[in-house]
Amino acid sequence: MSRAYNFFAGPAVLPLPALERAQKELLDWEGTGTSVMETSHRSKEYDALHNEAIALLREHLNINDDYHVMFLTGGASMQFAMIPMNLLSQGQTADYIHTGTWSKKAIAEAKLFGKVNVAFDGETVGLTRIPKQSELNLTPDARYVHMTTNNTIKGTQFHTIPDTGKVPLIADMSSDFLWRPIDATKFAMIYAGAQKNVGPAGVTVAIMHKDLLAQCKEENPTLLKYKTHADKNSMFNTCPCFNIYMLRNVLAYMKEIGGLSAIEAHNRKKGDLIYNTIESYPDFFSSPVDKESRSYMNIVFRLPSEELEAKFVAEGVAQKMLGLKGHRSVGGIRISTYNSCPFEAVEKVTDFMKAFAKANG
Repeated sequence: MSRAYNFFAGPAVLPLPALERAQKELLDWEGTGTSVMETSHRSKEYDALHNEAIALLREHLNINDDYHVMFLTGGASMQFAMIPMNLLSQGQTADYIHTGTWSKKAIAEAKLFGKVNVAFDGETVGLTRIPKQSELNLTPDARYVHMTTNNTIKGTQFHTIPDTGKVPLIADMSSDFLWRPIDATKFAMIYAGAQKNVGPAGVTVAIMHKDLLAQCKEENPTLLKYKTHADKNSMFNTCPCFNIYMLRNVLAYMKEIGGLSAIEAHNRKKGDLIYNTIESYPDFFSSPVDKESRSYMNIVFRLPSEELEAKFVAEGVAQKMLGLKGHRSVGGIRISTYNSCPFEAVEKVTDFMKAFAKANG
């Protein structure tokens, strides 16, 4: 079997050892004679797995019991609604930092529950960069501030954490979760769909400080209350067991290879190689993103024409490089280099970029 070079933006590449572990254990997991997909989520075997995944998340983020770790469903899109549903009421204001498509969707959901102050409107700069601290028009008594740390479509990424004072900071980290060490204590809540960096689609990690949880409204439907999931260790109802199992596999592998410091070095090496290649052919490749805002997860660029971009994608597929086409809303080329993307794949794609530029420039 020959695996492809996977640059899809999500669902995305997973580490081979995590997949091989699942393959080995698929039919007989933990000696149960069944797969983890067939085993009761109330069994002692699954309970141990579930808690191991939570413990690994706590270890990677260096967080204590002041934070609840929850496994939810519905992706980040569900969180766009759940957050204001639980925290925002009519007459209250929430600040949102708009830096791309997903923050725009989050803003639309929040407006259903209360007032939204767009603390920075990235549309004014073409969504090509992240705001400076001085550009944030924050509300002193806002209910919370919401940010999207990485923008898969536009290829921008926060490299510093905004200072929101005493106002709780909530971050959608779906597309750069655990790409490097962070000070998680600066956030009241972090959430992330697993399908970029830590597992398959179908499970969302939500990490919430107990003080923020205490402020959530009680009158919401049972499954849409964070307290329901926090109180029951994310097992009020049947949880997505296989997805959490795969997440555990990925987190365990990340620990084996040195944790977030090693992963950050790996990610920066990959990103730097691609950006250096782009800059080496300035008459052929062009990045629309401000240098200080460039993403290390989703690298976007243009070629001289859409015809050449289509040819680039087609020739890439012929060489088993998948997912190079930019998002349908913006076009261009996008190379997603999430944690599990191997350096070998980046060497392959940059060699292809150089050859393509020389042949078509």
